[in-house]
Amino acid sequence: MEQKQGIEQFKGQARLPNFAIPKRYDLHLKLDLSACTFSGTVQINVSIVEETKFLVLNALELDVHQVWFTNSHGQKYHPCDVVLDGDDEVLVLVFDKALGIGEGVLGVDFSAVLNAHLVGLYKCAYMDGEEKKNMAVTQFEAVDARRFFPCWDEPALKARFKIALDVPSELTALSNMPIINEKCDGDVKTVSFEESPIMSTYLVAVVVGLFDHIEDTTSDGVKVSAYCPVGKSDKGEFALNVTVMTLDLFSKYFSTPYSLPKLDMVAVPEFSGGAMENYGLITYRETELLFDPLHSTAARKQRMAIVVSHEVAHQWFGNLVTMEWWTDLWLNEGFATWISYMATDILFPEWKVWSQFLQYTTGGLIMDALEQSHPIQVEVHHARSVLEIFDAISYEKGSAVIRMLQAYLGDDIFQKSLSSYIKRYSEKNAKTEDLWSVLSEESGLKISEMMDDWTKKQGYPVISVTAKDHILEFEQTQFLSAGLHSEGKWIVPVTISLGSYERRKNFLLETKSSEVDISDLVDTSDTNLKNKETCDEQLWVKVNIEQSGFYRVKYEDKLAARLRKAIEHNSLEATDKFGILDDAYALCEACELSLSSLLSLMDVYRKEADYIVLSKLIDVCYNIVKVSSEAIPDSVNELKQFCIKSPHVSIRVSSIMLR
Repeated sequence: MEQKQGIEQFKGQARLPNFAIPKRYDLHLKLDLSACTFSGTVQINVSIVEETKFLVLNALELDVHQVWFTNSHGQKYHPCDVVLDGDDEVLVLVFDKALGIGEGVLGVDFSAVLNAHLVGLYKCAYMDGEEKKNMAVTQFEAVDARRFFPCWDEPALKARFKIALDVPSELTALSNMPIINEKCDGDVKTVSFEESPIMSTYLVAVVVGLFDHIEDTTSDGVKVSAYCPVGKSDKGEFALNVTVMTLDLFSKYFSTPYSLPKLDMVAVPEFSGGAMENYGLITYRETELLFDPLHSTAARKQRMAIVVSHEVAHQWFGNLVTMEWWTDLWLNEGFATWISYMATDILFPEWKVWSQFLQYTTGGLIMDALEQSHPIQVEVHHARSVLEIFDAISYEKGSAVIRMLQAYLGDDIFQKSLSSYIKRYSEKNAKTEDLWSVLSEESGLKISEMMDDWTKKQGYPVISVTAKDHILEFEQTQFLSAGLHSEGKWIVPVTISLGSYERRKNFLLETKSSEVDISDLVDTSDTNLKNKETCDEQLWVKVNIEQSGFYRVKYEDKLAARLRKAIEHNSLEATDKFGILDDAYALCEACELSLSSLLSLMDVYRKEADYIVLSKLIDVCYNIVKVSSEAIPDSVNELKQFCIKSPHVSIRVSSIMLR
């Protein structure tokens, strides 16, 4: 009875008990791809930090055959009870005698089936000539390392990993670290890998299959390889080149070299996501790694560069420095998304990917304007629920608020802060607040106070702007697409340009309303500005320069008219033209701007040639006609004609209107 009550204390717990801490895993796995099974032995060096009769770790869908514990004095203990709890995904080991404080080794023999669910260690098919064969791949994030071997499957419980695999001798076996030994015994070979540095269980990876590969080396001597389906290694060349360039770029950006001796990329035929940043062994869906210069589109090439940069960035931000718990996964993903665009822009400036970033983050603006939205930071009580939480808010809003902070602080302070953060928490775990703390130290600003508004609160503001002479008046309220009014307040990093990108100003809007004097931006020696009409035309005001902030802007009629002229005269960057149109449509949809005002704005985009801006214009045209066909059916034909007038969009819009 006492033993049963003891086990009950571990049921329904979000986290593992902390009386034992893993330090090192020695894992030997035997893989049978014909029977689709695997078996193995794991020996885990643990520190017992509190006397206990229980060891509790994670295991799921594993058969446990034998368990033992050996303490530092060589005494061996066998548990009197071994309980596998599928609901809580734990393995509870009960001992007759308490295990004393100190070091020891826990050994477990286990086996399992290679599943077909794309999680844990799973099987997928590939073609070997005309024959269909099985290969094995791992996918552990967030909580599926426990399907591969018994382990303390939490990101904060980092350890070192020594892995050996028994696999068919004709296949390639890969893991996080380089191979140190291969020993053949007939049709089977044992492949042993170097011991890894300290890392989290969700980043452990194994791939066994048949591949061709190509390789290159970074300026620091890191070997980079792309493993592709047989006969398609040439299609991995672009991803390989981008990986080499981004490894060099991030080593300099973070002032910290890549921490492993190699980085492999593998194209996997069946994969649940786009890619996974396993330490030293990034797995990709085939379409995200293979590029054919003759048949792949330009859009595919650009997406591939962004995806590769994202996964390589994780080798620092996520792998070297890891979130303490899944609540902070947003920071890993939001940061990697932001910096993947930054890296792609540096490597391929002609693509103008920051314009595409706005297309990407629009989904976050739309979702976060709903009453049913949620904050970026959501408390994750059970690790398996993390996948339900991560959506457009986490990724798109997350990356957008990081970009907003970077734009406000400036490139130099932001980069210096990130370098300090990586150095301070290297091989450790960190929380969101730890990054804010480092940024505060470097900038001298209260970053946590500002950013908590954006990460712990749902929604975002719309900022109304009016002008009286050289005074701009700002007022913020929460923006809701349903048109409802809310009294939300944020600390908003506002950026302003006045008549030129050379004349700009930054300030923090910390209250519901505020006034800003922009007379210092007006060049009184400019004779053109002494004429009121010329002044009004030339001194347009653009708030949220390049749409770097995660908020919307509503201009009074006078300021909106000046911006229309600026768009007509092609005085604005594509990012700002996109943002003005996107904000205006959202405001119109929320009944905060009249349809006639939106149409007046759209009218000045008739000569627009930028792809991203045109895409937004087409979307707006389509949505207006779609809504109007139900709301004001008598005006639909006129609206269709209005949309079709633009020479750049007429063909596309005409085809939409005919549906």
